[in-house]
Amino acid sequence: MQDQILSSVLEAQAAIKQLQSPESMAFIDGVSKLLAETFEEGNKVIIAGNGGSLCDSMHFAEELTGYFRNARRALPAIALSEPGHLTCVGNDVGFESVFSRGVEAYGQAGDLFIGLSTSGNSANIIRAVEMARSRGLNVVTFLGAGGKLKGAGDFELMIDGFASSDRVQEAHMSAIHIIIEMMEARLFSGQTQVHYV
Repeated sequence: MQDQILSSVLEAQAAIKQLQSPESMAFIDGVSKLLAETFEEGNKVIIAGNGGSLCDSMHFAEELTGYFRNARRALPAIALSEPGHLTCVGNDVGFESVFSRGVEAYGQAGDLFIGLSTSGNSANIIRAVEMARSRGLNVVTFLGAGGKLKGAGDFELMIDGFASSDRVQEAHMSAIHIIIEMMEARLFSGQTQVHYV
């Protein structure tokens, strides 16, 4: 059992280590800047994912609307996770439309859509990206090996080489936290900060 645990720890470290690549570093820098610009211009962020990636979307949104590390104004972010909406659209027209319908409802030009899909092939995220593009939103994708969504984002993070989504999601969450940290440094660096834990 100890060998199996160590193997999993090393695999988790290998996923996180991909964030050190020049591509991942550029992604983190670019997305933190885009987030800061989105909020500075009075726009909002809409985030979507399935399963664990939906939970990551909700986590991402609450770090923005609530608090991350320091006291600062609330930032407008929506995770497309409301059960009534998801089950209504899923039942009436199909699960592949649950997120695109949310983007249609809330998205405006200048907003930012963030889609998380470890496979890169989630039909509902693909449709949401298409809807976001049609409405003039910027697009960021968090992916595994890429899949059909490869190349669809203005910025994309790919965590490749893992047989299961859990390792990919662990790297995604680390990237999300660092992006928020860098965004706060850009937007609020001159303000007095109060640390929250």
